[in-house]
Order: sequence, then C-alpha cells, then structure tokens
Amino acid sequence: MRRQRPMVVPHSTPTSSATLAWRKAQAREHALARRAAADPGLGIALAAQVLAAGLIPPAAVVAGFWPMGQEIDLRPLLEALAARGHPIALPRTPRRGNPLAFHFWRPGTPLERGPFGTQQPEATAPGAAPDCVLVPLLAFDRSGRRLGYGGGYYDRTLPLFPDALRLGCAYGLQEVPEVPAGPEDVPLHAVATEREVLRCGG
Repeated sequence: MRRQRPMVVPHSTPTSSATLAWRKAQAREHALARRAAADPGLGIALAAQVLAAGLIPPAAVVAGFWPMGQEIDLRPLLEALAARGHPIALPRTPRRGNPLAFHFWRPGTPLERGPFGTQQPEATAPGAAPDCVLVPLLAFDRSGRRLGYGGGYYDRTLPLFPDALRLGCAYGLQEVPEVPAGPEDVPLHAVATEREVLRCGG
C-alpha cells in the first residue's frame, strides 16, 4: 500500500478562543475528508503494533471504543487484549457537557445503541476505572496533541484518570504537522497506527 504524506492543516498562532475554534473547525473539515479514503481493516495492523510495543502493562484495565463511521476498527485489538487477560471497558456517552463513564465489557457481549450512533454497554454493566484509555481522534501530531470531534468528552474524561496511559488510535494518514490546541486539550502519551506506536511524552 502506498504510504501517503501527512495532511497539512493551515495554522497560525491563536489570538482568541474564537480563532482557536475556527482553526479547529477547519482542521476537522480537512481531517474528515482525508480519513474518508482510509481502510478500516487496518485495525488488524494497528493491533499488531500495539501488542508488539509492550506499552500496556500486564492485566491493565483497558478502556477502548467501538468504531464508528470511518474510524479505524479497534475490535481486533480489544479481542486480542481480552485474550491476554486484560479486562476491557467501553464508554457510555452522557449528555453533552459531562464526562464519559466506562463500563466493563467482554467480546461477544451485545451492546446497545447510544447517542450520536455510538454502541455502548448496558447501564447495568459494572463501572470501570481504566489503567489505559484508547482514545479516538480525527488528527494527531508528534507532540501528542489530538483533534477530537468537538464534543469535549475525552478532554473532560481523561483528567479523571490522571495515572492512566492515554493511547490515541488512528490511521497513519491522520498525522498532521501541528494540531490546533488550547490549555483544556489533554495531550496523549502515545499514538498507535497501522505503521507504528509513536511515543509522545504527553
């Protein structure tokens, strides 16, 4: 498969929150268009990269996410981690303005439809405090900055688990030279793609 160059997102030094919001909106538009050409099946290669990197400690509780739309398919990684003895959790999506709540889930257990087309565990599933959070994204850079969808769910959730490993999961083509970010945007420790696991130090 031909390796594509990272997309270039125009950027300049933000002078206000409105400017930053505009830059993020422009970056999301570019990122969505770029991601539309990606192959969700590359999730198998991403799983191999994560397992080979040894970044997730043995028996760590791992919070993943169920792929939606053109997101890279995380299910091969979740199944492989569960087979290695990792307890797996998935988020339930609350109303806007609230953090996510993670609940334990086992591969093969049915999920229910959540907001925005998400799939989530039943509310009666036991709650989980993750040691590692697999984070979805639209774009990332090598400093660990992440461009999300604009709802702010993960930026509200990640500070609740300050000791958890924050591992972004994406296609390699979602890398950009610089993600527009503000002080409330929580950086990633590492990003996994089908090509590599990039340690960011976030």
